[in-house]
Amino acid sequence: MPHVIVKLYPGRTDDIKRQLAEKIAGDVAEIADCQMKSISVAIEEVDPTEWAEKVYRPDIINKNDSIVIKPGYNPFE
Repeated sequence: MPHVIVKLYPGRTDDIKRQLAEKIAGDVAEIADCQMKSISVAIEEVDPTEWAEKVYRPDIINKNDSIVIKPGYNPFE
């Protein structure tokens, strides 16, 4: 507890992904008041041509009740 999954387009270096994961984990630990050792962060790269079907449809459209910050775009419009 907690586990965070970040999905993004490919192209970032391993160092950038590590920095991103460390910042996220640090903020989660501080805000959620938990220890760093209990946090995990995964980074999944998704090709831009597959984003709508692999991310937007399953993780955003079908999760309206749990999306706290909604995106300002809709690839299906």
